[in-house]
Amino acid sequence: MKLNISENLLSDIRKYIDANYIDPGVVSFSKTQRKMKVVRHDDYDGDVCACMPMMGSAPVKKKMAASISLEDAVGQIDESFSEMLLRKIDESGMTDAQVYKKANISRKLFSKIRSDRLYKPSKPTVISFAIALELSLDDTKEMLMKAGFALSHSSKFDIIIEYFIIHGNYNIFEINEALFAFDQSLLGV
Repeated sequence: MKLNISENLLSDIRKYIDANYIDPGVVSFSKTQRKMKVVRHDDYDGDVCACMPMMGSAPVKKKMAASISLEDAVGQIDESFSEMLLRKIDESGMTDAQVYKKANISRKLFSKIRSDRLYKPSKPTVISFAIALELSLDDTKEMLMKAGFALSHSSKFDIIIEYFIIHGNYNIFEINEALFAFDQSLLGV
């Protein structure tokens, strides 16, 4: 497969990955400080780029009010991925067909999503729709969250997606070329 992606774009993406990628294989723990140290792969000379408290070191969870029952808590469920997608399509002024074609998603898969309010899509499917709808980074993160996913700087795939959204490039074919160049899974395939 011949790539049409420019060397300048590839170079910019490589720089963005180098600046943001945290290699999940380079993690160290300090029992005395009870901290987890995450070291970026591009500057592994012992320097720490981020420290996050371990879950057991401090109370992380907020206590729910004693008066709320589990049934009440579950009853406060938020908008689902499918509902958000359909709302965003309506807000965009595009038709369903325009969106799923632009997302490189089949009509059959879109029909499943439309007919099942609680449909659980794959992460690439969510991102394909976010790209098709030209969502901001915050809206993309929200849509991913509705489907149970997040963008992470420990994933080259996620960093490449973030790069394109930040730069306002929503061309799914260019994004797929970049993902292919970095040996990542493709969108909408």
